[in-house]
Amino acid sequence: MRDRLEKMLNVKILEIEELDDRIVVYVPEDQVRIAVGSGGAAVKAAELVIGKKIEVKGRS
Repeated sequence: MRDRLEKMLNVKILEIEELDDRIVVYVPEDQVRIAVGSGGAAVKAAELVIGKKIEVKGRS
């Protein structure tokens, strides 16, 4: 799933935390905007493919 998410969000993923109702994706702080996409488009598209809510958080 990590490779798939990296391609969809177009960023390097540092860590993935899978919870019951969502997935928390940790990316470098300077790449959070890229991962979310314009108006949240990248995350919304990834959520449709994965089938769970995705939360993007920055980490240094």
